[in-house]
Amino acid sequence: MTDPVRRCPDHGFVAGVCPDCGAVGETVLSADRRTRLSKFLSGALRHFPDDAGLSLDDHGWAAWPDLVAAASERYPWADADAVPGVVTADPKGRFERTEGRVRAAYGHSVDVSLESAGRPVPDELYHGTAPENVDAIHEAGLKPMGRQQVHLAGTRPAARAVGRRHAPAPVVFAVDAASLTDEYRITKRGAETYTVDRVPPGYLTLVDG
Repeated sequence: MTDPVRRCPDHGFVAGVCPDCGAVGETVLSADRRTRLSKFLSGALRHFPDDAGLSLDDHGWAAWPDLVAAASERYPWADADAVPGVVTADPKGRFERTEGRVRAAYGHSVDVSLESAGRPVPDELYHGTAPENVDAIHEAGLKPMGRQQVHLAGTRPAARAVGRRHAPAPVVFAVDAASLTDEYRITKRGAETYTVDRVPPGYLTLVDG
């Protein structure tokens, strides 16, 4: 269940109760509005910047004021607190904001080049998917499909949660990330997502399903 965005008096925007001090704080966005606005911001920065009136540079960055303007044009209730609230409180780190700019941390279908964040990668990663994809993955490995890169998770539970978007009882593949990095660069994006150009079948093991 999605939590509302609230403002803790000591720690700023949070999702639900403040994890640092337990304060409830004032509600900035209801859970429903948070979900709607988050989907719009993600889509605008990942998939349809032109339709939203945004201009992305080669690394996916857009001007922060332009994103706020696009959001308020789409949703009149998306005021000056709504956009920063959604961006700051996102639990998966879907957004990166710095020096008047903002971008999606991962998941692009538009052509951008995300520079490496230089963060460590675990020896094993995971990918959740629908059971009907197992044979194709065994044969061809993991490919980006409609995205620029393959998305991997750091834990089995996180991979299963992603897989549930595609099937009620997903399967999970383990990825030999330690060996894969000899051939492909894996990059951590956001709080719990890792990206790579592709994963050949030899680096995959079906571990759950």
